[in-house]
This record gives sequence, C-alpha cells and structure tokens, in this order.
Amino acid sequence: MSLEEIIKSKLMDAVEPEHLEVINESHLHAGHMGDDGSGESHWRIVIESEQLNVLSRVDAHRAINAILESELRNKIHALAIKLVK
Repeated sequence: MSLEEIIKSKLMDAVEPEHLEVINESHLHAGHMGDDGSGESHWRIVIESEQLNVLSRVDAHRAINAILESELRNKIHALAIKLVK
C-alpha cells in the first residue's frame, strides 16, 4: 500500500471526511532538506469533516497529526493541512 493510500485510509476511518484530497508534493522539494529520495516525503491534505469542523483549527491539526503519528515520525517530512468548512 502506498503512503497516499495509507494516509487516505487512516483519515477516512478516523474522521469520515465529506471531502479529502491527499496531494503528493514531494517532486516540488526534490534535492531539498528532508527529501529522502522516496518521492513520498512532502504532502498536502485538503479535508472537510464534520468531526474536525467542531474543533478549533489548532485542535483539528493536532487530531490529524495524531492520526498520522507513525507516518509523520517515520516517513513524512512535511505535511500541509487545509481545513475546508
């Protein structure tokens, strides 16, 4: 399973989003610090979820970071999050 599929699966299971985009931006950072050469180091998430909408923006970001904790610790160098309300 690719990292994109893992991210999607975890977020779908945890917060049941109405809208979810998982965008691999690693190619924009090739050769930069944090690029491990895997092509899966930099990600952008666009998400709309009622479960996240009841939280403050900071708490929603923390919730997403907790859901993806293992990936953030081991694989993801950068994660941009856009909450859609």
